[in-house]
Amino acid sequence: MKKYIVELTTEERSKLENIIKAKRMAAHKRHHAQMLLKLDQGSHGPGWTDAKVAEVFDCTLRSAERLRWRLVERGLDAALDHGNRGSYRAKALDGVAEAHTIALACGDAPEGHNRWTVRLLADQMVKLDYVEQCSHMAVHRVLKKMNLNLT
Repeated sequence: MKKYIVELTTEERSKLENIIKAKRMAAHKRHHAQMLLKLDQGSHGPGWTDAKVAEVFDCTLRSAERLRWRLVERGLDAALDHGNRGSYRAKALDGVAEAHTIALACGDAPEGHNRWTVRLLADQMVKLDYVEQCSHMAVHRVLKKMNLNLT
């Protein structure tokens, strides 16, 4: 049994139909609107299976499943967008933390070390309570972005 069932309201169906009829519309939006109308299990929808949608619209079965998931979990607007847009992750270091990282890197190395390493900087950022956690790769990206070299 499907966990995410598409049941469109009259308002949602009308919005999708307007997207399909629009003269200028992004192809992926029009494509997703057509797929959602066919996946509709409500009283006005044909209730196609994911397999049939995948075959007719020339996509994978998983794409149809993800589209259903996005509609149910995130809403109609998210379902019409590109699938990868919802996977944004917040940056590990915001602007203030980046500034502290750069200031640390430009300062003197800790006692017992000749120079800063990205791992030392990451540990120091946590120790000084600028961030809760910090990976050496996050520090590396900040230094690379600022064109700084630790040597």
